[in-house]
Amino acid sequence: MPQVFKIGAYWIYFWSNENDPLEPVHVHVAVGKPVANATKIWITCSGKCYLANNNSNIPQKILKNIMRIIEARSDEIISKWTDYFGEIKYYM
Repeated sequence: MPQVFKIGAYWIYFWSNENDPLEPVHVHVAVGKPVANATKIWITCSGKCYLANNNSNIPQKILKNIMRIIEARSDEIISKWTDYFGEIKYYM
């Protein structure tokens, strides 16, 4: 699975198989190595974040900071998504 970047101990990543048809652009967040049922964050067409779930049980304060960083780097995420999957759709 492609690692997009790291924030401290947290990995921000895509799964190699994001379903067929391809889901809208999003990242998964987990402490350490990727896990199947990690926190999922959608990226909107305006680059904002929408929390789908917090399955990794990331503390709220840390999650808020992670989401701010994801928003700040949303152009990079969108570019990497498009490069990897060859197409893009948005949640909203």
